[in-house]
Amino acid sequence: MAQPLSSSPSSAAASFTNEWSALLECASLAQDPQRLVELFRSADWSRLLVLAEDHGVTGHLAASLRGLEEDLVPPEIRQALADRQRAQNLLTLRLTAELFRILDRFSSQGIGALAVKGPVLAMQAYGDPAMRSYGDLDLLVRQRDIRRATELMCAAGYAAAIPLSAIDAGKIPGQYLFSMPDSKLIVELHNDRTLRYFPRRLSLEDLFSRQVRVRLDSREVPVLSVEDELVLICIHGAKHFWERLMWVADVAALVSRQKNIDWEQVSASAKEVGAKRMLHMGLRLAEGLLKMPFPERIGPAVQADAAATHLAAQVLTWLPAAAGYGAPGLFDRAVFRMRMRGSWLAAPAYLLRLSLSPTEEDWQKGSQLSQNRFLDVLRRPLRLARKYSRSSRD
Repeated sequence: MAQPLSSSPSSAAASFTNEWSALLECASLAQDPQRLVELFRSADWSRLLVLAEDHGVTGHLAASLRGLEEDLVPPEIRQALADRQRAQNLLTLRLTAELFRILDRFSSQGIGALAVKGPVLAMQAYGDPAMRSYGDLDLLVRQRDIRRATELMCAAGYAAAIPLSAIDAGKIPGQYLFSMPDSKLIVELHNDRTLRYFPRRLSLEDLFSRQVRVRLDSREVPVLSVEDELVLICIHGAKHFWERLMWVADVAALVSRQKNIDWEQVSASAKEVGAKRMLHMGLRLAEGLLKMPFPERIGPAVQADAAATHLAAQVLTWLPAAAGYGAPGLFDRAVFRMRMRGSWLAAPAYLLRLSLSPTEEDWQKGSQLSQNRFLDVLRRPLRLARKYSRSSRD
C-alpha cells in the first residue's frame, strides 16, 4: 500500500502555507466548500492571486469563487480575476481561430497534424477551452512534412525560429517555433525527433492511427487519443519536474472527466516509450494532492511503484514554491531524471542522451549555424551546467 503524500509546503514556502492549501482545495476533485471558505478567510489574497498565476490555475481559483459570498473576496481581487479571465477568454478565441486556419492550410497541402495540449486538452479535461492557462498552440507534424509546414507558416505571416537552412542541414531543434510579429501568437511544431524527453522514441504513425476528434467551437479537430494525451502530459510534467500545479490538475481532470479510458492502452503506450514511472508519478500526484481516486485498472500498479511514490513526495519539496523558483539544482535534476526513467541500465543512458543531444541553443547563434556536430554535442552539457548551476544559485 502506497504511503499518503504530504501536501505541506517546504520551509522555503512556509510564508504562504494558507494560500497553497487554498489553491490545492480549488483544484481538488472533491472540493470541500466549508474548508475552502475557511482557507479563503485566512489567505492573503494578493499572494494567492500571484501563486495561482505562477501555477497556471487562475481558472480553478475563479471557478471556486462562484456562488460564494461577495464580501469573502476583496473587490479589487474579484476585478483582477475577472480581468484575467476575460483576457484568457479572448486569447483562447484567438488561438482557436488560428488553430483552424493552420489546420486548413496544412490539410490543403496534404500535411497531417494533431493538436496537443492547449485548447484541446482544456476541452478533454475540463469541457471548457478557456479553463487552462496557455499562450501558444502545439501540433504534432511528421518530420518529412516539416519543411513544407515551415514554408506555409512563413507564408501565413509567421517568423520561423528555425530557418529552412537548418532544416535542410538536418538540424533537430527542441521544437519548431513560430511567432507572429507584433502579436502574442506562438505556434510550436513537434514530432518524434524533437520530443527528446520521451525515454524511447515514440511511434508517430501509431499516434496518428489512434487519433480522435474533439469538438472545439462547433468544429472537430484532430487530436491524440485520450490515452496517448495522458501519457504525453505525464511525460511533459516529468520533463519540467512537475513545477506547476496546473500539470497535476490536468492529469486529475482528464482522468476524472474521461470515463471510458482504456487503461490497458495507457499502460501499453507508456511502456512502449519507457515512461511507466512518469505515468505513475503523474497519477500519484493527482491522487495525493487533488483527491483523484486511483482508476481500478491501474491503481494497484501505481500503488506498488514505490519509486514513483518517493519521487512524487520529492516533488512536493519544491512544488508549493512559486513555479520555477524552488526547482532542484543541477545534480538533483540529473538524479531525478535517472530515477524517473527506471532501471539502472536504462537510466544512465537516458540522462546521457538528454545531455548530449544538441538543440538550437547549441548549434544556432543568430542566423549562423554551427557546421560541427561534435562541437555541438560538447557545447550542450557545458551550457546546461552553466544554466542550471546559475538558476540553482539564484
